[in-house]
Amino acid sequence: MKNFWKSLSKPIFILSPMDDVTDTVFRRIVMSCSKPDAFFTEFVNCEGILHQAPQVLQKLKYSEIERPIVAQIWGKVPKSYFKVAQILKEMGFDGIDINMGCPESGIVKKGCCSALINNHKLTGEIIQATKDGAGGLPVSVKTRLGFRTLQTEEWVKFLLEQNIDALTLHGRTTSEMSKVPAHWDEIAKAVQIRNELGKSTLILGNGDISSSQDALDKIKEYKVDGVMIGRGVFKDLWIFDKSGNKYQPTLKEKLKLLIKHAELYDKVWGNTRHFVILRKFFKSYVNDFENASDLRIKLVQTNSLEEVKELLIPYLKLNPKT
Repeated sequence: MKNFWKSLSKPIFILSPMDDVTDTVFRRIVMSCSKPDAFFTEFVNCEGILHQAPQVLQKLKYSEIERPIVAQIWGKVPKSYFKVAQILKEMGFDGIDINMGCPESGIVKKGCCSALINNHKLTGEIIQATKDGAGGLPVSVKTRLGFRTLQTEEWVKFLLEQNIDALTLHGRTTSEMSKVPAHWDEIAKAVQIRNELGKSTLILGNGDISSSQDALDKIKEYKVDGVMIGRGVFKDLWIFDKSGNKYQPTLKEKLKLLIKHAELYDKVWGNTRHFVILRKFFKSYVNDFENASDLRIKLVQTNSLEEVKELLIPYLKLNPKT
């Protein structure tokens, strides 16, 4: 079976999985602006997949144009990972990623995600179970640099010894959440560890990437194979353009893209997903012009596609150069 990770051209740019953000609709919108090298689903609970929970299965929806597409999963029971990996292979995913980085307290208290940083035995069992169930699909891990303190050397070495295909490192500990600057020097240390061990695992850096050029600079400085970009995409939907040139869309372009996003959201999800989830994206389109804040306030009070369009009609009748 073809391992897509091995066919990606470096530097690698990937859209980070974000819950209630990186659904199939948003991934397609990002693709229409500047296509990442691979897409990840929102993170999905193994038990929810096994119990066929509708809201959980929604997160696994994808279209063929989004390939390569990786399903990101989380949980605690190795046997569940094995079964879920089998299901994901049948669903046609190109890879499976294990979330070992989410710092959300409720999840961590269950011993899942970033709690696994301090449970090497269970981590090893989970990775092996996923590999066994994946039937040849590549398996990767996204994690942090430590739990309460930096544990880069110990944690990264352990993960690399599991012979995973790719390792994405968010440059903070669990305790740090996103409250401090990312430790890119520690991510560079992970690359050095990989090289010393002679492993072929790709290493991607994640944290505080503000632009395409910033991504390229970090890749060059810290010697990673690529980057995973999360919050930066909200400020620049064209951030995955590897030329490093920052595209400057007109106001009309941004508002038309907002409508396209809302229309696709309505078409794909209908009444199966709350409209309120869509509101968080409006800030990506409505900014940097006079009275932008006033329009945003009105947009976040909308409850339907029709209401969004009605609000934007006056703004779309702009000078063609705008």
